[in-house]
Amino acid sequence: METTLEFVGTATTVLRLGPFTLLTDPNFLHQGQRAYLGKGLFSKRVTEPALQPHQLPVLDAVVLSHLHADHFDRIARDELDHSLRVLTTHSAGRKLQQWGFSEAQGLDTWERVLLTRGDQRLSITSVPGQHAPGPMQKIFPPVMGTVLELDQPGQDPFRVYITGDTLYRPWLRAVTERTGPLDAMVVHLGGTRAYGVLVTMDSGQGGDLVELLRPALTVPVHYDDYTVFRSPLSDFVQVCRERQLPTRLQTVRRGELVSLRPSDD
Repeated sequence: METTLEFVGTATTVLRLGPFTLLTDPNFLHQGQRAYLGKGLFSKRVTEPALQPHQLPVLDAVVLSHLHADHFDRIARDELDHSLRVLTTHSAGRKLQQWGFSEAQGLDTWERVLLTRGDQRLSITSVPGQHAPGPMQKIFPPVMGTVLELDQPGQDPFRVYITGDTLYRPWLRAVTERTGPLDAMVVHLGGTRAYGVLVTMDSGQGGDLVELLRPALTVPVHYDDYTVFRSPLSDFVQVCRERQLPTRLQTVRRGELVSLRPSDD
């Protein structure tokens, strides 16, 4: 059973889970281009993505955590197949439909969508997230995390959590309480700051989330592609080592494909 992640850059990945192929947070801007983050905020890309839309495999769906231009950019808007099913927040879904993505679907928190292929199933569950603290939530778009659960006959379910651009909050414990233990977690880091306020997890908060949810494998993404990122991958690696976090850390380079199974070398 294939369970792999191919890292494109930022939070953009190609997930191959059994017979299903998903794209997450499509961001294809080139090095030096700027992403508009709303309310007069911009950030310049400092890396080059590993793939462009025409190089993607055939997709079953796109999972979009929220509508910021470092997660869904103008290249994605223009070049992705507009008939693709996009699972996202309600506000992002409405905007995508205005842009011609007729199969964009906004999900309630804990709402589940089921994909089937023969006797194999992939459930996609929207889980909570919080992109900014306090009053700043009013100027940031709603964000969701996603739990993907692959069910195949004769095998234990395989479960991976994509955090989205959430801050660490103790109530994220509900992710495992409601969906079950995690085989893997794809964690959005970067320590992004807006107006001096933390709006994505830094290395410390990422470590807190690992301790809270105890995924068997953790894959960090979203940490060095834009100038707004302040917490590098090396900080998270150090936190994992010093705190002896209960996970296997799997780093991944842009363009690299890795297994999401902690037992695989």
